Amino acid sequence: MKLRKGQIALTLVCIILGLMLAIQFRTTDGNLPLQSQRAEDLTRRLAQVDQERTTLQNEVHKLRSGVTSSADAEQIKAKAGFTRITGAGIQVTMDDRGVKSGPGKNSELYLIRDSDILLVLNELKAAGAEAISINGQRVISTTEVRNAGPAIVVNNIAISSPIEIKATGDPAMLENALKIRGGVIETRQIWGIQIAVTKQQNVEIPMYKGPQRFNYAKPVKEGTL
Repeated sequence: MKLRKGQIALTLVCIILGLMLAIQFRTTDGNLPLQSQRAEDLTRRLAQVDQERTTLQNEVHKLRSGVTSSADAEQIKAKAGFTRITGAGIQVTMDDRGVKSGPGKNSELYLIRDSDILLVLNELKAAGAEAISINGQRVISTTEVRNAGPAIVVNNIAISSPIEIKATGDPAMLENALKIRGGVIETRQIWGIQIAVTKQQNVEIPMYKGPQRFNYAKPVKEGTL
């Protein structure tokens, strides 16, 4: 009787243990697809992040090495003054040939000087001029405008009256900047200097033809400072 009771108890234990193992197996087996899916998702995300990182690294390398597209290179050359420019803008003609000073007056006060031209240039630049030339000389960052005796020197080239300044940009804005009350045109007319402004849809600005070499300055390499 005791043996039978023991067998029954052992059988019940085996049944319960079997049920527990079955339940655990089903639970584990049901989670396997989810875990597999999660692993695949993480793998895809990791590959995407790795690809994005490679793309960013390539862009950084291009920026550091100065690699630009041909379109960007042309824009840089145009802004620097090393290509011919055409577009809407204005032409400014300054003329002092009809000025006659009275007796006892300093005749040089009635002539166009470098300061008169610089005033016009400053107003045009402030009004958004994109490219400027003076008597065929392209104005760049190193352009000088200075008196040299009776002449005016631009890019080491002597020019004389009439002074013809061309600029590309919004024609109306450029013209208004010169014609404002008390502005460049009005104050120069006091000394008899005639300034005419004409708006044009096809202004041609020549390229800079002077020296382009730096004798003392040199580019700074990335990471040297």
